[in-house]
Amino acid sequence: MEKEQKMEGERAAAAATQRWVIGVGFWVQGFRLFPWLGVNFFLKDGMGVAASSLQILQASANLPMVAKPLLGLLSDAVPIRGYRRLPYVAIGALLQAVSWVGIALWPSLSLPVLTIFLLLSNFGASICEVANDAIVAEAGKQAASSSGGQLQSLAFMFGSSAGALGNLLGGIALSYFSPKAMFLFFAILLVLQFFTTMAIPESSLKLPKAATNTSVVSSIRKQIKELSNALCMPEIFWSIIWFSVSYAVIPFLLGTMFFYQTEVLRLDSSIIGLSKVFGQVALLAWSMAYNKCFKTIPARKVLSALQFITAVIMLSDVLFVQGVYRKVGIPDSMYTIVFSGLLEGLMLFKVLPFSVLIANLCPSGCEGSVMAFVMSALALSTIISGYLGVALAEFMGVSGDDFSALPLCLLIEAACTMLPLCCSSLIKERKEKEKKEQ
Repeated sequence: MEKEQKMEGERAAAAATQRWVIGVGFWVQGFRLFPWLGVNFFLKDGMGVAASSLQILQASANLPMVAKPLLGLLSDAVPIRGYRRLPYVAIGALLQAVSWVGIALWPSLSLPVLTIFLLLSNFGASICEVANDAIVAEAGKQAASSSGGQLQSLAFMFGSSAGALGNLLGGIALSYFSPKAMFLFFAILLVLQFFTTMAIPESSLKLPKAATNTSVVSSIRKQIKELSNALCMPEIFWSIIWFSVSYAVIPFLLGTMFFYQTEVLRLDSSIIGLSKVFGQVALLAWSMAYNKCFKTIPARKVLSALQFITAVIMLSDVLFVQGVYRKVGIPDSMYTIVFSGLLEGLMLFKVLPFSVLIANLCPSGCEGSVMAFVMSALALSTIISGYLGVALAEFMGVSGDDFSALPLCLLIEAACTMLPLCCSSLIKERKEKEKKEQ
């Protein structure tokens, strides 16, 4: 009896530490929206970058995220001092801190130098995210089946609350401080994360231990084989295909809408910040609702519903840029805060039910690799989506001085968003019989 109580206490302590580590990791990564809001205005106002160039830079800065499968294999197969997760979180935090300090303090910052620092920052962020996603997947596997999806929801709640706070403070800070001051402040937070992570022994998380009797090469080969076997599972392969396509086919006009809101409508930075805050608050509410109400609903229904709602909001944007809502008494600022925020929140929230689905389908031992592959596919899809948005705007003649064709661009964007609904049957879920056999 005493032994059982001791084991129960150890499990409770490990669960509490897991939640602490996940909370800190996802909170800091969610707060990345604070400096990135400053980046948008720094590029537009400080460096005079055009709308198309801004969106190309936004999309290209995500290229390091495509390397996540390699980072996942590395963290799964190459432990640092016997551990596979927290050392990588610390390394990623340090790389990000170096990049943001460089942006803040570099004299006469040019666009190429800024691009290099942003790439370094996202490379560090990708390392952190791979390790944090693996912690969530591994810890979630250890939890009881009745709590499936709780850690994913917890991670989203921390990330979205930090994103809301980051955007709120960012919108206010831009009225009083320079973007470079914002970059320096975030770098200080990353340094704190580095030292906090270094102070926590990974053994306290009670995660599966890395094998110590195999070489690095054989371990990497083993992980590649396990990843290949996992990706060859039909329910994983076709689900990832649908998820990737659901983002990649959308010519997302994020940069163009940012210029329209700030240059044509003359909306203040605080309004843009509040819009992103609203999106993050909605993301937080949806994450809580998903954990309580929707996690038992088949992933195909949830993802299809989110895709449809996203397309509806894009159709609403067509009416917005035509001034329909303004004529009926809805201010441009109010619409931007609510609907632009909802759109960004929906694009992010779709990751939650999908990550829960993949975590449940993923074989034990390669959670980090599979989740990293999924997030890499997402990063590549959003890059393609951003480039398609630039190409659509250029083809239709939309620029920083001429937004007459923007309604038609938004209509095309919404139509492309509806296309994945035609093949939602690709989203596969493990049959109940298979679950019982395991």
